[in-house]
Amino acid sequence: MPFLLRILVAWAVDAAALAIAAWIFSGISVGGSAGTLILAALIYGILATFVKPVLKLLTFPLAILTLGIAWFFVAMFILWLTDVFVSGLHIDGFWTLVGGTIVVWIVGAVADYWLFPKRRVKN
Repeated sequence: MPFLLRILVAWAVDAAALAIAAWIFSGISVGGSAGTLILAALIYGILATFVKPVLKLLTFPLAILTLGIAWFFVAMFILWLTDVFVSGLHIDGFWTLVGGTIVVWIVGAVADYWLFPKRRVKN
């Protein structure tokens, strides 16, 4: 898949994941606007691409001690930052943020598995 198309598909997946999280949790809203949803997906994608790897590197020792649970909090932080940067996106409360992070992760993982399959080495 060409690089630009892959970025656009990932952006659409992020938008769908945020929309599904907003649909499931009443504490997550995107202001009723498709533009806000698209902007939130763009900001989330940028943060996940550039900030998340740095935070995962910095929290690597803690991730070893917590068997990877620390990286869930990194993902929560990225979603929270998206909420901070996008004025129309609102996530109310810690547990809503936890649930939203889980939904966004599941949607992203499923989409990644189906849309970007890993090439397997054949023996």
